[in-house]
Amino acid sequence: MSEQALREAIVRWGRSLFERGLTAGSSGNLSARTENGFIATPTNSCLGFLDADRLSALDGEGRHVDGDLPTKELPLHFAFYRNRPTAGAVVHLHSTHATALSCLADVDPTDAIPPITPYVVMRVGKVPVVPYTRPGSPEVAPLIDAVAPNHAAVLLQNHGPVVSGPSLEGAVFAMEELEETARLVLLTRGMKVRLLDASQIADLERNFKLK
Repeated sequence: MSEQALREAIVRWGRSLFERGLTAGSSGNLSARTENGFIATPTNSCLGFLDADRLSALDGEGRHVDGDLPTKELPLHFAFYRNRPTAGAVVHLHSTHATALSCLADVDPTDAIPPITPYVVMRVGKVPVVPYTRPGSPEVAPLIDAVAPNHAAVLLQNHGPVVSGPSLEGAVFAMEELEETARLVLLTRGMKVRLLDASQIADLERNFKLK
C-alpha cells in the first residue's frame, strides 16, 4: 500500500471508529508503519475529522518529519513496533466496555478478556493489564516492553485498550473484537459462564496464529 493510500485508510477507519462511538472527542490515536517510517494521528485530533495531508509523518527512529505534531501516546505505539516486528499498525481507543474493564479491580491482570468466544482467541489473544501511567508518559514503554513480545493487545489500567496488528485493517478488526468481547464479559458478569477449554484454545492457536 502506498503512503497516500495508507493516509486515506487512516482517515477512513478513524471516521468509522468515531461514528460508531468507539472513540469520542479527541481521544484515541492510530499509527501505521510505512516503508520509510510511520504515519500517526496528530495530537488532540478527533478521529472523525482527520485530514490525510496533515497526519504526522515520522522517520524510522520515530522523529517527527512532516505534518502536524503527533499524538502524545507515541511511546506506547513504538513499544509495540519495537517488540513485534510483524506489527504494521497500532490502535489505541477509549472504547466504553474495554475501558470499563480496565477500571475494574478484580480482573485478571494477566488476561482481562477471558476466552468467552473463539474470535477473541483468534484475533486478540490474551490481554494483560498494564499498570497505570499518565497518558503520554514515556514510563509506559518499559511496561509494554515486558508484555508485547507475547501479546498483541493490552489494557492500560484505568485508561483503555491498545491493539497491534499486521495491518491497519487487521488492528482495527482486532480492536473491534476486543471491545465487543469486553461488552459480553460485562453483560455476563455474575452469571455462570462457559469458557472455551484448554484444548479448544490450543486448537484455535494452532490454526489461527496471531501475528
